[in-house]
Amino acid sequence: MMTLNSGLLLQILPLIILAGGAILVMLGIAIRRNYLLTFLLTLLVLIATFISVMAQASVPSSAVTSLLVADGFSYFYIGLITIAAILITLISYSYFKSFDLHREEYYVILLISTLGSAVLASSQHFISLFLGLEILSVGLYALISYNVESRLNIEGGIKYLVLAGASSAFLLFGISLLYAATGTLHFAEIAAALGREYEQIWLFMAGFGLLIVGVGFKLAVVPFHMWSPDVYDAAPAPVSAFIASISKGGVIAVFVRAFILMNGQQYNSLLAVLGIIAVASMFFGNWLALRQSNIKRILAYSSIAHLGYILVAFVASGALGVEAITFYLVAYFITIIGAFGVVAYLSEGEKEPVQLERYRGLYWTKPWLAAGFTAILLSLAGIPLTAGFIGKYYVIAAGASHGFWALVIILILNSVIGLFYYLRVIATMFDKADKSAIQRPLQPTSWIALATVTILLVWFGVNPAGLIRLIQAFSLGV
Repeated sequence: MMTLNSGLLLQILPLIILAGGAILVMLGIAIRRNYLLTFLLTLLVLIATFISVMAQASVPSSAVTSLLVADGFSYFYIGLITIAAILITLISYSYFKSFDLHREEYYVILLISTLGSAVLASSQHFISLFLGLEILSVGLYALISYNVESRLNIEGGIKYLVLAGASSAFLLFGISLLYAATGTLHFAEIAAALGREYEQIWLFMAGFGLLIVGVGFKLAVVPFHMWSPDVYDAAPAPVSAFIASISKGGVIAVFVRAFILMNGQQYNSLLAVLGIIAVASMFFGNWLALRQSNIKRILAYSSIAHLGYILVAFVASGALGVEAITFYLVAYFITIIGAFGVVAYLSEGEKEPVQLERYRGLYWTKPWLAAGFTAILLSLAGIPLTAGFIGKYYVIAAGASHGFWALVIILILNSVIGLFYYLRVIATMFDKADKSAIQRPLQPTSWIALATVTILLVWFGVNPAGLIRLIQAFSLGV
């Protein structure tokens, strides 16, 4: 059995800092309740985590026991998750500041949920995959229903609890079938252990199919998307940003690793299933978003469509496919956090401006905020000079390089459909008919987060070469 030495402990230092940081913040709350101090301590933990990722990124890849792996791929995704958590923490400070409840515990749960997603990004074994998923999910139950005085928050938490529990059952059943077929739960060993016998192949296919069902619930792709709009609408806006970004980023990272190490791309039937899910997610996500007047539901259905776009690159597989997934995910993180950050910025306590009409004339009262939100929406639509455009270009290139022209054409068609509801939000903000749009005082932490995402989405859209080199250097060594 492999034993942990100091070198291996250093390689999982980001996970240790997140786990220890959650305990430290909890102890700080027990000693003295101070909202600002708790926020600053959480921010310090996340910054220390990111620094540890940067310090360890150049260290050669190695397995940390049979459960976790420390390599460029895991470090890249943990770094991405940590940066997203920092942005969400900045947004959360202003949002929860006016709440009349115990606000400090929110940051403990945020760190624990971030830890769960980071564990997923480092997993190379189904045991660690399940542990990371449960750490993430249990934290999300509390985050979604954090405002216990809101019936809507409690309802959203219960919905997510029930459906996440059901998805975990599918996931565990699928894992058990994979073990029955191969006798191992290690990603890399499954492909080697899989024999040529008819029964083994079908057990593997059935197990991987159930695995897709379980992961599909977590990613909210069609037909496992029913919980998504209700939970996004019910949860506090910063939590909706967390669900849309960090929780899905960890799941995508571990699914990419598992799919590649298990040689899933050699099974055409699995690729066909993923292709069908991608097409359904793109069409249903965009079509249902067209019918919404609630900004959080628009973003929820838009998120479903974006996961469909990512699945196109997933089906393509290969080095270009992984590169496309990673770049698109970076662009998606930036934009979706910015979009929910605008909602959080304009919220007054638990009263969120979710109806589209609330944004009418926003440009005439908050021109800089409206301009930033416009850039965010254009990036989600995939307009040139934004990170979203480069992300879609890579996905299209990955699909075309493997001859999946039908998926590419459907992706382009759905991008045009999606452009309509993004432009509808933009047109509402610039409408002169109503100059009494939402009035909110300056919130420095939220401004820092929103300014950062706006600058990043434009920078990566105009000059993506640096990010591409980083992805090629660190995230393609799966």
